[in-house]
Amino acid sequence: MAEVTKGVEREPILQVRNLVKHFPLTQGVLFKKQVGAVKAVDGISFDLYRGETLGIVGESGCGKSTVAKLLMNLERATAGEVFYKGEDITKLTGRALKAVRRNIQMVFQDPYTSLNPRMTVGDIIGEPFDIHPEVAPKGDRRRKVQELLDVVGLNPEYLNRYPHQFSGGQRQRIGIARGLALNPEIIICDEPVSALDVSVQAQVVNLMERLQNEFELSYLFIAHDLSVVRHISDRVGVMYLGKMAEIGTDEEIYEHPTHPYTQALLSAVPVPDPEARGGRERIILSGDVPSPANPPSGCRFRTRCWKAQDKCAEEIPLLAVPEALKDTDSLAAHASACHFAEEKDVVGAA
Repeated sequence: MAEVTKGVEREPILQVRNLVKHFPLTQGVLFKKQVGAVKAVDGISFDLYRGETLGIVGESGCGKSTVAKLLMNLERATAGEVFYKGEDITKLTGRALKAVRRNIQMVFQDPYTSLNPRMTVGDIIGEPFDIHPEVAPKGDRRRKVQELLDVVGLNPEYLNRYPHQFSGGQRQRIGIARGLALNPEIIICDEPVSALDVSVQAQVVNLMERLQNEFELSYLFIAHDLSVVRHISDRVGVMYLGKMAEIGTDEEIYEHPTHPYTQALLSAVPVPDPEARGGRERIILSGDVPSPANPPSGCRFRTRCWKAQDKCAEEIPLLAVPEALKDTDSLAAHASACHFAEEKDVVGAA
């Protein structure tokens, strides 16, 4: 579905529809028998528009990183579709998949394990050119690698050094340079700053924002740090136990959340201003996150939700605009998967 912004219709560059990934659980050594499945991702849908950053947040184990792997076809989807410019990439193999991957690149979480310690920086950044030689002829690769190092704020003369000679923040810059090598349109960022110090996080996030404007990139930015996601994202999706709980603009999600899980998450964010903190209600969730191998019936969040009723156990809530907001000025893109969703202003969210 196209989005209308300030009178201009935008078509999504990436469309995810009912994406599912179940990992089978088996018993036995010689004759393995499937006895269940871990429902890591269980029917999520969203759009990514050209030039925007869509942030995905949620607790550890909610399926964020699995979504990233599915979009890159590093994991094969159990069901669902991922359309890149109208083509379902979940069905692609061989050369067709190789061509798409040139336009969809990834920056990994851990800068210490995502770079080969036996390769120089020049070889790491230049390796995509071996797979796609049409991007940079062999005689031109050194110059291209040096340009990429300069773009991410590193000395171009460092191309003969090894990863162990760099700090964590510098290594992540190398990972970003590798992601930019093939001039992609989409970069999937799987918690790219979670392993870095806070001050270095800010530098890397600012770098990514500059590169987005310079190269007209679209980001899918996965993280668990709500403050980082708000800083960089245009829209935010909140995941819980393999499902999308709520999605909307950063302002809607952070200042007027409608899903109880989103409200609980935001209530836990520290507020440095004592005056703003004074009127804030801390929401304490009961119980633990259920197992993705045996999720609750109906709404996944109902076992920890203070609003839960019989309907929540019987019907799976659809991701849709809450009835209470349909007659307001809230954007149609602000959808919530809750039978009893209602807007709640967050004190100190700004």
